[in-house]
Amino acid sequence: MEETHLEHYQFRKEKQRHEAVDGLLNLFAKANHDLTIIQNKLDREFSQVYPQHTNPMKLVARVKKIQEEVSSLSEQCRELLAAKQDLIDKTKTILVGNRSLLQRMQASTGVPVTDDSSDLSFTNFNQIIEEWTVQVRSKIEDEKQESSTEDINHLLFSAIVPAGN
Repeated sequence: MEETHLEHYQFRKEKQRHEAVDGLLNLFAKANHDLTIIQNKLDREFSQVYPQHTNPMKLVARVKKIQEEVSSLSEQCRELLAAKQDLIDKTKTILVGNRSLLQRMQASTGVPVTDDSSDLSFTNFNQIIEEWTVQVRSKIEDEKQESSTEDINHLLFSAIVPAGN
């Protein structure tokens, strides 16, 4: 007899818990429904008051989305800049090493050794590396002057490195 009384008590307690949870769920569902009605009403009012593409709620949502995208793009630019610098460093190391090996081979075979000033490709490469290094070191010291639209390195760098850092 005590078991049935205990079972009955547990059943009533679980039923009360379920009723309380059900009541809370119903309250949340009603609140969600009310908020949806309010949102739809505001959308209709804004559509009537403002021109087609100037709904303030939609503009705020677009601005938030753009802010998220800018943050993501900024991080991607930082990663791209780091990868570019890594590529430049590795390329320079390999090119200089290969050039040194070539000059030693030329010297050992009796072929005239090509000096740096007569090798146009090596000179151009060094010039590009120097320009990049100057840009990175300067951190756009003179940001007030407009950069050339063809200078993609300068634009990339200025877009991700804040002024004054």
